[in-house]
Amino acid sequence: MVAGLDTQEHSAPELARRVGLIFQNPATQLFNATVKEEVAFAPRNLNLPGEEIEARVKRALAVTGIEHLQRRSVRDLSGGEQQRVAIASVLALQPSVLILDEPTANLDWRGVEQIASALTRLHRDEGLTVILIEHRLAAFKALATRALLMKDGRIVADDSPRAVLADKAKLATLGLRFPWLDIDRRIEADDLDAPPPPTVAPLVALRQVTAGYGRRTVLSKLNLALYPGQFIALVGENGAGKSTIAHLLAGNLRPRRGRVEWHPSTRRLPAGRRVGLLDQNPLHQLVCDRVEEELTLGPLNYGLPNDISSLLATADLTALRHRPLQALSAGQQQRTALAATLALCPQLLILDEPTMGQDWDHLTRLMDYLTHLYRNGQTILLITHDDRLVCRYAKRIIRLDGSGVAVDGCLPPSATFSSRSNKSICNRSGGAKNPQAGPGLGD
Repeated sequence: MVAGLDTQEHSAPELARRVGLIFQNPATQLFNATVKEEVAFAPRNLNLPGEEIEARVKRALAVTGIEHLQRRSVRDLSGGEQQRVAIASVLALQPSVLILDEPTANLDWRGVEQIASALTRLHRDEGLTVILIEHRLAAFKALATRALLMKDGRIVADDSPRAVLADKAKLATLGLRFPWLDIDRRIEADDLDAPPPPTVAPLVALRQVTAGYGRRTVLSKLNLALYPGQFIALVGENGAGKSTIAHLLAGNLRPRRGRVEWHPSTRRLPAGRRVGLLDQNPLHQLVCDRVEEELTLGPLNYGLPNDISSLLATADLTALRHRPLQALSAGQQQRTALAATLALCPQLLILDEPTMGQDWDHLTRLMDYLTHLYRNGQTILLITHDDRLVCRYAKRIIRLDGSGVAVDGCLPPSATFSSRSNKSICNRSGGAKNPQAGPGLGD
């Protein structure tokens, strides 16, 4: 029974009037041209009066903080912006039960706070039942009235959030991170030390690059250099241009003005060997039928060794190597795409929001493997909104804002995590200032 309806006796259209579902991957449920059309689609299909449709759309856009996006093309939005559009489109149905599957995976800290506040208000004022499926628990630990933990299809804990989420040992066994250690604000310039002057030529540099989509300019006269052997985190709010930089570097997008300059040693490499890009949406780059075929496709095309056993083990895919890709969860698809990218041994590895669908155990296992690659010379660009991940692994941190690079620096090697109540992302006690070689917090 859901919202008083027996799911075996009522059709999906009937249930959709009462139950709203936001998928892990928002792109799979967005198919209209503009944001406003997307949000209005469901109310129109309910044959509601035009005035009510307009009121619902206006309210849903306001609740999710995307009024400024309403005329934008859905396909030109960032992953986080698409996430908020998906939430708005379901809220426009005014369901009595709202189910959100990993809604914060692509959201910046401001977006997470806005969605958390909106859900709290809808629950309190309108009696909306909210079922939140999450690995990142910090933003919701004080808002939920009940917490359930699951393992292997079974509920293993069911109590108040205070009781369930305070059990650090149980959370660890389930691959969940202790929510009171999560960081939920952006990294500021005062948190970082200035990076040391470079001693080698850049692996790749963006020189006065202007780029965008359609008539919209995302980056304007951007200058940015990435150096060999760095582990770089690229952060910033939704729509700041992080994924645009990734696609410029991968050659998927050409600059309108300016140029992308690669080190001479890489210029004769094929695109797939020069840059390996893990896209925000793994379905954009998975082309084979089964996991094993996906991991061996690239090496076979480039004449590289195709022993994928270690990659399968690292990505926890060994038991799934013969599984059809469409039968995988979003997190498993993400790990498959990452393993396939790593199989090509690219000069520059770009990870665009690798946290989607990943519990902390899988995520730290993969990030520890990437740290091993970094220590052996791999250049890594990590794009994420997860500042705890950034503090734990990155050696150089770049934050974008609407005008370009706002922050470029490195954490002191002795930096430690702090809670939001301290109003500081890191506690600092001095030490060496080397973003390329200093030990990280996970060391």
